[in-house]
Amino acid sequence: QLQLVESGGGVVQPGVALRLSCAASGRTFSSFAMGWFRQYPRKERIFVASISRNGTITHYLDSVKGRFTISRDNAKNTVSLQMNSLTPEDTGVYYCAADILRFSGGSRPADYTYWGQGTQVTVSG
Repeated sequence: QLQLVESGGGVVQPGVALRLSCAASGRTFSSFAMGWFRQYPRKERIFVASISRNGTITHYLDSVKGRFTISRDNAKNTVSLQMNSLTPEDTGVYYCAADILRFSGGSRPADYTYWGQGTQVTVSG
């Protein structure tokens, strides 16, 4: 089992930045590609970003490219999502997730085995 705990969500105004973090425990963190997903109420989770096991390969949802940056620290068992220039469309519950099969991480929720409990991000103002 891999336990994932997100933090860093909140209510912010458009244009500001927010940094989400996800702390992992229970298994060897570097064995997993990691991803971030966003979910709106009553909607499916959508892919936001992924990072490979060693941190060298990243992928992003088109609408966040150039604004969001995913990174990981395998020594500290953490993955982060730096979100800049936030817009109301970035609002949602953000989940970090672990992909045990793919080196660079998949883009579908079904690709991920372990999930955190989510952290709410609300961009309003």
